[in-house]
Amino acid sequence: MQLFIRYVLAPLVRLVWRPRVRGADRIPATGPVILAANHRAAVDTAFIPLVAPRKVAFLGKAEYFTGRGLRGRLMAAFLGALGYIPVDRSNARAGLAALAAGRKVLERGGAFGIYPEGTRSLDGKLHRGHTGVASLALSTGAVVVPVGLIGTERVQPVGRLIPRLARVEIRFGRPLEFSRYEGLEGAPAIRRAVTDEIMDAIADLSGQIYVDSYHRRPDDSAAAA
Repeated sequence: MQLFIRYVLAPLVRLVWRPRVRGADRIPATGPVILAANHRAAVDTAFIPLVAPRKVAFLGKAEYFTGRGLRGRLMAAFLGALGYIPVDRSNARAGLAALAAGRKVLERGGAFGIYPEGTRSLDGKLHRGHTGVASLALSTGAVVVPVGLIGTERVQPVGRLIPRLARVEIRFGRPLEFSRYEGLEGAPAIRRAVTDEIMDAIADLSGQIYVDSYHRRPDDSAAAA
């Protein structure tokens, strides 16, 4: 399946969508690295691994891996080859489980993809990042490569199942390293400062307006009312 993705699917995506990729050579070839991106569409998690020069692990809903029959097995194999890691998001400890899964990837020297905003932006703006990305970087020593995704929301707008043709640009920024904060990962102020530095870099790459507040989906607002 990995050979199929590398030699068939990835070239097909480049041929059909012709994504403009900038700075992919900035991703370290070895060692732990976090790819921290803005999040505009469900296809973001497919585009990044298909254009990155090394395998990138992303979190995926556990139910994607538990389908029955041939279709279920093929889906699980495909997502696993893409680098998806199954995580149960249905309980209160989902956030901790997600961080633990990411930490395992990084401790093995792998590449881990994360969206610091925590969810897709529905208003087109870049929102305040959650500090999990900083916790991972500080606890594992991984460098962070900021990623700016442009145009993926036109490929798969909210509510659309089948992607459509639209131009996409994927910009990889210069690696950020935070060794100067070694031993301080337990300090909330340090985690906040690291996260804000990462979000500033993502904003520069994506060209989005930055909003210093967490993104709230409509259903979140209704629940809070």
